[in-house]
Amino acid sequence: MAKDTIYSINGPVVKVKDATTFSMLEMVYVGNASLMGEVISISKEFTTIQVYETTSGLRPGEPVVSTGSPICATLGPGILRNIFDGIERPLQVLEKQSGAFIHAGSNIESLDNEKLWDVHVCVQVGDVLEGGAIYATTPETDLIVHKCMVSPLLQGTVVSVVTDGFYTLNDTIIEIEDEKGVRHSCSLVQKWPIKKARPCKERLPISIPLVTGQRVIDTLFPIAKGGTAAVPGGFGTGKTMTQHQIAKWCDADIIVYVGCGERGNEMTQVLEEFRELIDPKSNKPLTDRTVLIANTSNMPVAAREASIYTGVTLAEYYRDMGYHVAIMADSTSRWAEALREISGRLEEMPAEEGFPAYLPSRLSQFYERAGYVDNLNGSQGSVTIIGAVSPQGADFSEPVTQNTKRFVRCFWALDKALAYARHYFAINWNQSYSEYVYDLEAWYSKNVSNKFVSDRQELAYLLAQEAKLNEIVQLMGPDVLPEDQKAIIEIAKVIRVGYLQQNAFHKEDTYVPMEKQLKMMEIILYLNQRTSEAVSQGKVVRSIVETGIFDKVVKMKYDIPNNQLELFDDYYQEIDTLIASVA
Repeated sequence: MAKDTIYSINGPVVKVKDATTFSMLEMVYVGNASLMGEVISISKEFTTIQVYETTSGLRPGEPVVSTGSPICATLGPGILRNIFDGIERPLQVLEKQSGAFIHAGSNIESLDNEKLWDVHVCVQVGDVLEGGAIYATTPETDLIVHKCMVSPLLQGTVVSVVTDGFYTLNDTIIEIEDEKGVRHSCSLVQKWPIKKARPCKERLPISIPLVTGQRVIDTLFPIAKGGTAAVPGGFGTGKTMTQHQIAKWCDADIIVYVGCGERGNEMTQVLEEFRELIDPKSNKPLTDRTVLIANTSNMPVAAREASIYTGVTLAEYYRDMGYHVAIMADSTSRWAEALREISGRLEEMPAEEGFPAYLPSRLSQFYERAGYVDNLNGSQGSVTIIGAVSPQGADFSEPVTQNTKRFVRCFWALDKALAYARHYFAINWNQSYSEYVYDLEAWYSKNVSNKFVSDRQELAYLLAQEAKLNEIVQLMGPDVLPEDQKAIIEIAKVIRVGYLQQNAFHKEDTYVPMEKQLKMMEIILYLNQRTSEAVSQGKVVRSIVETGIFDKVVKMKYDIPNNQLELFDDYYQEIDTLIASVA
């Protein structure tokens, strides 16, 4: 039987003529260097393969070898603290083998097969296990216990068990006999197709926020555990910085950071920063609960697509253990550009701005893998997806941003003007929105205060009023406004500078607990109430501002430590005293 060989090469797209052995989405090895590829199209005459490595030096006539299985992620202890490329090859191991540049065909194991893990077995002979059941645990890092689960596709009776001790990834821990009498060995590691979502028992309603400690997010535009958010913004508006700050401070158990098509020097900075960060909740390195997937812009373009799916598959795996996982995708625009390039090489009919017609469905397949779920083993976990979008020229009407808006319920629009004014986070409060506010209202009432959502609504209303008044001010100047409207302008400035703007380098302001956010809102709204009353009595807004009370309220975020919230009580008296002193 003749071997299947390369017929034509067009960048990362390779065609094989008259092949009958391949199936759709099957992983194959291409050429003498055994480059990893995936079958993306099959016709009577040609089989089209997308190669995830550089095809430089590849020639027609070289063999293409079938594997009989789809591209799978290797799942087991050792994922955390690691840095992978888009097809889950460990970059630190690759560097030792081939230096700064990855050699073509470097097919090495994703995880260390020789390392010994301290395994505790949770089952015994005779136990009946369903798919997803936990049969062994091992401390993966100081922060995370790794729970080894039966494949979701397998169930049966335990027929052999090892004793607790130290084992490598591929050592058999238990054996399961299925209903047909076939024995299956279960080790510490399993494989799962990256483009297939891992099953769960039930998707649950979203009702718990992902608390980030960032006021503009937690108060105005919250995201829920199991939710989806988009962070669109032009160059230099702080997309990566926003994701870094959320990764560091959010109350997710595990962070998956996917650098998809970003600049190499930016990814290097990310990797170095993450190594140095200390988890504020445990005082351990943040890398103990982080996995990084680095796929820079000079790496093969097709691997960008794989990196997104690899990242979300790893996230789902830890979700199945009962953990809450946040995945940062930076950026989905580079992923969409990879789809566009490959679509062009396939000579497909282009849609808007040259993107393929299936761009919306690919985006939806990615974001739909988020969710808060009941797992097969009875635990609960979540995957929260926060995707950065990099529209060219900060044009939010381009296809990737517009299609992303269809599939996410939280939209943090970054504003170039705010970023250049050093207002961080540069989230534009007039363009952004969150549809999770009312889903989370019961949680806020129970865990923070039943006034939290109403206070938040009042803050948002004042900002909206300021936006309308600014149109008049730009046309006519501020002096034409009556005193009550001047008061709104001044209070909105306090909200913008004193509440929404946050300093990531200040120890009291880099992370703000929900209780302090509520207290700050209440002080600002009390100042608004007392100012309105003073204006109605004929007092002039400028005179109230000159007392310095507005500046003092702006600085309260720095002046009051997060663990001394009782100091807020003094502000009420001071507001009353200073406003009463105005003639």
